[in-house]
Amino acid sequence: MSHHATDNIPTQHQVTLPRGTLQLSYRICEPVGTTSTPYQLSDLLGFAQRINPKRAFLFVSKVLGRHIPVAPSTMRRSFTDLADAIPDNLPEPIVVVGMAETAVGLSAGVHSALQTRYPNALLLNSTRHAQADATLLTTFSEDHSHASRHLLYQSNDSEVQKQLLASKTLIMIDDEASTGNTCINVVNALRVAGLEQLAQVHLTTLVDWSLGQATMDEVLADKLAGIAFHRHHLLSGAWQWQDAPNPPAITMPSVDTTDAGSQPLLPTGIWGRLPTYDSRAGFQAYLAAFQTRFAEYIGNTSFNSAKLPERVLVLGSNEFVWLPFLLAEWLSKQAPENDVKFSALTRSPIALGGAIECMLSFQDNYGLGMTNFVYNVDPKAWDLIVLCIETPLDSVDALWAGLDNVLVVSPAAQIADK
Repeated sequence: MSHHATDNIPTQHQVTLPRGTLQLSYRICEPVGTTSTPYQLSDLLGFAQRINPKRAFLFVSKVLGRHIPVAPSTMRRSFTDLADAIPDNLPEPIVVVGMAETAVGLSAGVHSALQTRYPNALLLNSTRHAQADATLLTTFSEDHSHASRHLLYQSNDSEVQKQLLASKTLIMIDDEASTGNTCINVVNALRVAGLEQLAQVHLTTLVDWSLGQATMDEVLADKLAGIAFHRHHLLSGAWQWQDAPNPPAITMPSVDTTDAGSQPLLPTGIWGRLPTYDSRAGFQAYLAAFQTRFAEYIGNTSFNSAKLPERVLVLGSNEFVWLPFLLAEWLSKQAPENDVKFSALTRSPIALGGAIECMLSFQDNYGLGMTNFVYNVDPKAWDLIVLCIETPLDSVDALWAGLDNVLVVSPAAQIADK
């Protein structure tokens, strides 16, 4: 199954932001062979101002669960629809590569949906967190990013590593793409690292901004030298940015680090930072840690779903979003009448305004000494906020520890119980 743009004239849309004007033209993509309705621009995106001199605006996803709290079912639908856009009969082995930090949950979701057709597909996410117990496979650069250097790690399992190196199809997952340059950087880095059998690359994004630039893919195909290049997405468009006269100068906070922080990364399973078949492998242990913490929180000896409050927000932290998303999805099924949403802490600095209605800033829980943010979360609007981390319980900023409706869940809680 694949998505194709309808034969309509692109729709025009203008967004005015403090530092300039964004002019969009876009086409709705018709899902082929599915009953799901097409995604409109307003289903997928809001707009905001980045605190970044390289690019002054941000497309704020409404289905990603990163800057806007989203129902887990909405996220799951986008994962499945995006996976459905990827063709059958791809040459195997297949590796799905997700882009930190924004797309590491999206990649795991697409990978899990793809496994109904490609059960042996591997998932490998880039990371900006150095892994003490793993061997670096390669690094690459994402040139327009606020944190441009990415790390990709090898598997510690020789059979998995052997399959990774034999990959014939690369499915690269990101929230958006335009030039495809990052994709080229990834492919070149992987080739040098030993993935010499790659025959196809499928750049798979929620939104693709290459509409009307047919020559771009020809240029990319030339750069890829013998690897077939394909794009899949839920919406296609093009953008033009016009700076406002004399836009105010901005200073971007320092967030470009791939160092290990002073806080340890506790065991949460292999959900993509190392190559894996099974992204859910660590979920049962993390769910148990949550159940233990929630029982303590409500003064019970065991977990009781009837005690779940009505409005629950589950927050992942930075790259640690997939197991927290699975927790949010699980909670939404325990209490289907409740309002359960998912979002995440991030290192991305974004200005208030547009799709960003409110912001909290605090010290990161990794011990990197950098500011982290959460957007569109007013703690008073939630009965319970479940903050999911992969570092020790005491690594969170005092801001979170000081809120009585916040339950922090760490794998440390479970380790301590053993």
